Amino acid sequence: MLLEKFYKGKKVFITGNTGFKGSWLTLWLKYFGAEVIGYSLPPPTNPNLFEILDLEKDIVYIVGDVRDIVKLKESIKIYRPDIVIHMAAQPLVRYSYLYPKETYEINVIGTLNLFEAVRECDSVRVVINVTSDKCYENKEWVYGYREEDPMGGYDPYSSSKGCAELLTSAYRNSFFNPKDYGVKHNVSVASVRAGNVIGGGDWSEDRLIPDCIRALSKNETIKLRKPEAVRPWQHVLEPLSGYLYLAYKMWKEPTKYSGGWNFGPEDDDIITVEEIVKLVVSIWGKGEYSIIRNEDFHEAALLKLDTSKAHFYLKWNRAYDVKTSLFETVEWYKNFYQGKISMFDFTIEQIKKYVRTAKEHNILWATE
Repeated sequence: MLLEKFYKGKKVFITGNTGFKGSWLTLWLKYFGAEVIGYSLPPPTNPNLFEILDLEKDIVYIVGDVRDIVKLKESIKIYRPDIVIHMAAQPLVRYSYLYPKETYEINVIGTLNLFEAVRECDSVRVVINVTSDKCYENKEWVYGYREEDPMGGYDPYSSSKGCAELLTSAYRNSFFNPKDYGVKHNVSVASVRAGNVIGGGDWSEDRLIPDCIRALSKNETIKLRKPEAVRPWQHVLEPLSGYLYLAYKMWKEPTKYSGGWNFGPEDDDIITVEEIVKLVVSIWGKGEYSIIRNEDFHEAALLKLDTSKAHFYLKWNRAYDVKTSLFETVEWYKNFYQGKISMFDFTIEQIKKYVRTAKEHNILWATE
């Protein structure tokens, strides 16, 4: 497989490697044979995927905060990575209302610190900043947002991600301009935006699937705040496959593939919160939910991404529809709570199964 050959032996520096998406990415890169250097605070929840899979084994794990520019610079200088994937973030909307200053410091100043560290390390060839679909100025229209649409954000979290996108654009124009590649620098910079990701091993607060699983595992009623809200649901491996393939293409053609990229599901995978919960309960085998209206903070009702750019230039498509994504997710949690098998082996098998499905769908990153 092309990606496995490419990443074998590559040094990949991941900020936020102890988070949900960061843990899945770390595992996948370990499976490819990459040298992973993780820079992150300790895992944010208990339980957490990072410790369940014992991901600290066979990687370099630096306990560090992206707000600590001195330690971040030193870490990148010492390990001299080839590729940097910036995932460290305060990722929760509700939390951002409670702690807006912290949210901006991590998501904006942390991103600035990352780019400053890259500027001082001549080994780095590719930088991918992982933001969010919420970075766009959301007008709640039925059309998907395109990469060139305005950045914005009603709440502190969404605004901070819009700021991080503007910062990325400014650094790409000012210090890593594609026009100056090979003359003034050798770095290709991209930002990536994905919708609501689901998958095994997420126990974050105020996220639909973790909230469902917590309730179901305790035989409690699932509580829904906004059942009619529509989100672009996708399995966590979908955007990660896009990030990994994009980094490969940036390495090969650095000026062509820099910029912003959306990775999201198809229109028929964009369904309501209540529909998602009904499917989760059905797959779990039992459970109930109730609607608890909570209007104490603004929450978007409709958000979609246009992924035409990734389809056209990367030939990237989703491998799983929303029902398959939910089935794989719930199966992961069911096996975890049963406690009868190795979750490391099971999670690796889920990655292998996803790759096989991508091949069956003739998705380019899996077939080249």
